[in-house]
Amino acid sequence: MHRAAWLPVAAACGLSALWSCSVGPKPQLPVLPPPSESAPALPETPSVAPAIPSDTAEVLIARADAHFEAGRRQFALGHLDEAKLEFDRAVDLLLEAPGGARTNAKLRAYFDRLVDRVNAFELTALAQGDGFTERTSEPATIDELLEVSTFPMPAPAATTREAVERELARHEIPIPLHPKVLSYVELFQGRLRDWFQEALERGHGHIPMIQGVFAAEGLPLDLAYVPIVESAFKPTALSRAKARGVWQFMPGTAVENGLRYDWYVDERADIEKATRAAAKYLRTLSATFDGDWPLALASYNGGPGRVQRAIQRGKTTDFWALTSTSRYLPRETREYVPMILAAIVIAANPAPFGFLPQPAPLPRFEKATIAVPVDLRKVAEWTGTSVDEIQALNPELRRWTTPLKDRDYEIRVPVGTAATLEDRIENAAPGELISVAEYVVRRGDTLSAIGSRLGVRWQDIADANSLTKRSVIRPGQRLLVPMAPSAALARAEVAEVDASGRVVYRVRRGDTLSKIARRYSVSVDSIKTWNNLKSTRINVGDRLTIYPRGSQD
Repeated sequence: MHRAAWLPVAAACGLSALWSCSVGPKPQLPVLPPPSESAPALPETPSVAPAIPSDTAEVLIARADAHFEAGRRQFALGHLDEAKLEFDRAVDLLLEAPGGARTNAKLRAYFDRLVDRVNAFELTALAQGDGFTERTSEPATIDELLEVSTFPMPAPAATTREAVERELARHEIPIPLHPKVLSYVELFQGRLRDWFQEALERGHGHIPMIQGVFAAEGLPLDLAYVPIVESAFKPTALSRAKARGVWQFMPGTAVENGLRYDWYVDERADIEKATRAAAKYLRTLSATFDGDWPLALASYNGGPGRVQRAIQRGKTTDFWALTSTSRYLPRETREYVPMILAAIVIAANPAPFGFLPQPAPLPRFEKATIAVPVDLRKVAEWTGTSVDEIQALNPELRRWTTPLKDRDYEIRVPVGTAATLEDRIENAAPGELISVAEYVVRRGDTLSAIGSRLGVRWQDIADANSLTKRSVIRPGQRLLVPMAPSAALARAEVAEVDASGRVVYRVRRGDTLSKIARRYSVSVDSIKTWNNLKSTRINVGDRLTIYPRGSQD
């Protein structure tokens, strides 16, 4: 079928935003801080220190490299807080060495390379997305199979016909010895054998659940094998027509049949919930076509209206008569039904067709109930697993976060970790759980203007607040704004922020005071005053204190 504290805060989060700029366990959402009229100058610090001997530099480099490698491993698991900690330790180890990181040629060269490597991880995080970027999908099988069907189909062997004929008695859905059905059986056990075997193995563990749901609804158990053709049992499969999930629901049909579909959650990817919706929809289609399953399956693919119009034009309710010509139904629907029937024949009893699938074990999990939104990277860290595994257990989550407004959301986690996760969330410090902010609308604001000012897509702000671009927003109205950590990273790079909104910015290669001043909408003279600088010269790794005011206007 077919972003985190406010702009002075968010813009300052940088790498810290990627790992930890977020909102606390209750709606203690960060809001725009009041303007800072003045800020104290920092005391002058010594700038001269003895050079570091070469052998000492090698020891420092080895220690820093160990921290960097530890950070790289944590980053690969999606444990961003732990990765940030290790990356910071590596950099700080050199910055805090006697004389700093630039008093020895070997140390200086390593330090520059280290900063570049850490920056590369920042860019990787930006490219991969953040807690509010929709997760990637896999191509739906149905599109690929329909492309294959445009090529000449294999002629069925006599042995194939005999094998199919022996199997027909076991099926509740009538399966004719039609040439199209036999050709698809030949194709699945021939050129597409490996693909079909993988689909069988992926779906094996789900079949008992699906058949249980269908039995309760009075549906033929044969229908449990429809997902082989639709998605190869891949929960995140997405077709070109934007149908999604194991059962390939379109968004409108999914909602009509009881599935949740919003900015955070897409239950089309939840196999169990989508199966219940599919049972409801298939039962409706069966009733529409008086229990004629070829017609019901055709309408599952092409829509009931299209099939009803084909019946009226063709003056027959015989699917095979309707598909004997190209006049009434599109090619996709004409191919879809025999494709499904062939898959049912093989999947119900694979051995006679040469398949010996090794069932893939289903992941074991338990559910934790959480009352506040949480970044999935935090869930992964606190349950001792990877983000990939958390996403695999919760394919219905469209983004790297649980829903903002759900107060009793159940998330699947590895067995034995639910209590730990619930305890960590309950005792989390403010700003530790998720990257989101609360924005108070000002006079003249529009969603586009707010998004442009904060570096957030207006569509994300609208979706997070159930608004459209034309929605009227009024002064004083409070909006939840998903401040993407990587967006803050792209603006602020390496920076930290304290509760007052003061930024501690670490200078990177290519930075100048004027560039940094423009980034935070302050003057060069102000930065020099706050940091007791006698000139505009700065070095990679220097820390600068900044009091941003640009978002106060």
